[in-house]
Amino acid sequence: MPQYPNRQFLDFEQPIKELYEQIDQTKKLAEKNTKIDYTSTIEQLENSILDKRKEITAQLTPWQRVQLSRHPDRPYTFKYIEKMATNFVELYGDRNVKDDKAMVGGFAQLDGQTVMFVGQQKGINTKMRQQRNFGMANPEGYRKALRLMKLAEKFNKPIVTLIDTPGAFPGLEAEERGQGEAIARNIYEMIRLKVPVICVIIGEGASGGALGIGVGDRVLMMENSWYSVISPENCSTILWRSWAKKEVAAEQLRLTATDMKGFGLVDEIVAEPLGGAHWDYNEAACMLKKSILQALSEIKNIPADKRIDERIVKFGKMGFWDEEPVDG
Repeated sequence: MPQYPNRQFLDFEQPIKELYEQIDQTKKLAEKNTKIDYTSTIEQLENSILDKRKEITAQLTPWQRVQLSRHPDRPYTFKYIEKMATNFVELYGDRNVKDDKAMVGGFAQLDGQTVMFVGQQKGINTKMRQQRNFGMANPEGYRKALRLMKLAEKFNKPIVTLIDTPGAFPGLEAEERGQGEAIARNIYEMIRLKVPVICVIIGEGASGGALGIGVGDRVLMMENSWYSVISPENCSTILWRSWAKKEVAAEQLRLTATDMKGFGLVDEIVAEPLGGAHWDYNEAACMLKKSILQALSEIKNIPADKRIDERIVKFGKMGFWDEEPVDG
C-alpha cells in the first residue's frame, strides 16, 4: 500500500495529512535530538490518525463516498485478485475484434476452489489509465467478459465479477460495433448461467457499464462505492446545465451502498477499513474475500435450474411502480 508522502489526500482527508506531517516533523526532531525519546509522541499521533479516520468515515456525505470510490490509491480489480486469490491466469480477447484492456478476467484459486474472475480495470498511473481507457469497456470488452463466463459455465466453475467503471465507453466507434447490444446480451445470458455468479461493486457502478457484468445470484457492494444509472456530474449537467450541483445530485440519486441495500438492489454491504479501502489493501481484500466465500457457500449447492429461477425473480421484482386502473 502506498505510504505517505506518496499518498494522495482528498479535501476532507486533509486533517489526516496534517497529522502525518506532524509525525514527519517529530521523526526529524528525534534524529537531531537523540537524547530525547519521541516514541510516545509518535504513537499518540498515530492513534490520532486512526481516530480521525474513524471520525471521517462516520460522517461521510454521498458525494464524499463518490470521491472515495474514485480515490487514486483505491485498489482496483487486479489488486483484489492479487490479495484474495492465487494462481491467477489472465485470459484475453473476445475472439472477434480484439482484447479490451478495460475488461480483464481469468481463472484463479480462491481458498482452494477454482473461480472465474471478471472485472473492469482502470489503471494505476496515467499511462495505464489511458491504456485501460479509464475502466470504460468497448463492446469487445463485454463480449470478452461473456466469453469468459461461458467458459466458466462449460467447466462448472463459479463466477465472481468485480465492477468498477464510470460507464461503458460512449464513443462513436463503440456504438458502431454494438455497445448497447453487447451489454443487453450479457444481461440476458448472465440471467441464464448455470453456475453460481457473485457480483461485487468495488468502486464506481455506473449505468449499463456496470450492469453488463452485474447480474448474479448475489450482488455485494463495498461500503464506499456507488451504484446508479448516471454519475452525479452528468446528472447535474442534465438537470442544472452545470457540474456545480453534483453534490446535490449525489444526494438525490440515492446511490450509496446503504441506499442500494434499502432498495433491495444489493444483498450485502461489505465493510472497508477505517477511512476507505485505500488505507489497507490486505484488510479490504480480506473483508471482501470473506463475504464472497460466504455467498458462494450459500448458493453453490442449490440446483442450477432453481438458482436460475431465483435469479430471474430477484431481478424481475426490482424497482417501484404504480399501475393506473383501466377505464371501463
